[in-house]
Amino acid sequence: MDSPVLTQLFRQLFRHPACQSLRRQPPSLSRTQSRSFLTRRTPNKRKSQDDGMLWTKRGDISKDIDKEYWSYPTVTAKELRNRRERPRQVKMLTREFIDDSLYNPHYGYFSKHATIFSPGEPFDFNNIEDGPAFLRQLGQRYIEFEDKLDETTPDIARQLWHTPTELFRPYYGETIARYLVSNYKLTLYPYHDLIIYEMGAGNGTMMLNILDFIRDTDFEVYQRTKFKIIEISPALADLQYKNLLDSVNAAGHRDHVEIINRSIFDWDTYVHSPCFFLALEVFDNFGHDSVRYNCRTEAPQQGGVLIDADGDFHDFYNMQLDPVAARFLRVRQAAARQPFPSPLGPRVLRGLRNARPFSKEFSQPEYIPTRLMQFFDVLNQFFPAHRLVASDFSSLPDAVPGLNAPVVQTRYQRKTVPVTTPFVHQGYFDIFFPTDFNTVEDIYRAVTGKLTKVTSHEDFVHHWAYIEDTETRNGENPLLSWYKNASMLLTV
Repeated sequence: MDSPVLTQLFRQLFRHPACQSLRRQPPSLSRTQSRSFLTRRTPNKRKSQDDGMLWTKRGDISKDIDKEYWSYPTVTAKELRNRRERPRQVKMLTREFIDDSLYNPHYGYFSKHATIFSPGEPFDFNNIEDGPAFLRQLGQRYIEFEDKLDETTPDIARQLWHTPTELFRPYYGETIARYLVSNYKLTLYPYHDLIIYEMGAGNGTMMLNILDFIRDTDFEVYQRTKFKIIEISPALADLQYKNLLDSVNAAGHRDHVEIINRSIFDWDTYVHSPCFFLALEVFDNFGHDSVRYNCRTEAPQQGGVLIDADGDFHDFYNMQLDPVAARFLRVRQAAARQPFPSPLGPRVLRGLRNARPFSKEFSQPEYIPTRLMQFFDVLNQFFPAHRLVASDFSSLPDAVPGLNAPVVQTRYQRKTVPVTTPFVHQGYFDIFFPTDFNTVEDIYRAVTGKLTKVTSHEDFVHHWAYIEDTETRNGENPLLSWYKNASMLLTV
């Protein structure tokens, strides 16, 4: 049985034609553990005809969908980009459903109504007593920020999210800037300009903090700095430009900035110049494919979702892998420098497990970062002289079932509501994945041929930040303690 808050939530969702957005909430905000009405399952599986396609039946959806499977077209997020209504009577691969849910310009999660929390004035960490005191201040600023929004546009389903760039402004941006300038001066200066690309720039705060720092500390380098934002969301691209014009400290930055409103996966311009490419907390929202394995033969099956005429979701698995998922599995197998996790468990125990009575026929799903591999393809093809600076979460709590599975959540009445499936009403739920940096590093090296380094977020900040800036009076440092489950991937 679903909780009353989820029942009320879905009633609210279907009253609105378009979405609003959320992200991770500060730990001070309460979390409501609930089940989605889309996630009840039974273990019954049935094989259809002769194509190896298998359905995962749900206990509350008993209709036979074989006929729909054969008649419904397979669509991609790109094909749905100009569609204003959420699709019905179609089927999609998991990565395409996730991309459509997050990035469709008309109803996607990061489309028209993405609201990124901004704390206003920077926190004065040196005059905050300790970590809990900082948390209380953050919670109060969250309330004030949302109260101000409610004065003009009340919304019980408003979606908000925050980033380390905003919480630790300007110190986090200055940390990245020190890394960029130091590496630029060691290897590229004075023969090349400092060219920085940032993908998924949010409010544009990172851009402003980096440019402010370079201008104030090394004006000669600043004169040769070009900052280019690649932003898929038209609303966020407009917001970034507005914040650039409105910033009191941004005088002169306009000549150094270009905001490019397009998807990185539509990129078709060859960039021959050496450049740095920032991808901070963007891997987690890249579309993933779901794959499960036959526990006896270890043969993979690729997952997808069928959306029927009523808008209900039915997930399925097919033994015919599409070329992207099949290539990922081949590249991972060839590039891995060490054993990678598998939902089948350790190889030495698989035979014993399968010999047990009543053993399961199929593994839990594994979510593989196929879209991330395609991003590396773009870097290799169009930015051959790039250096990647990427950060993201290496582990996440409260994920849906499966290996490398995402957290799926929305926000209702200022509370976070997690659910247990990625197949949810498009545009209202954040779907974000952990990053297996060991595997991702191997894939990146195989695709680009570049050397890399993976480091913890804490070690990176220790090396490049002035950590005294974010220290509280008792010596605690939220910039370090808040992101112990984050890592950095750097091209060297």
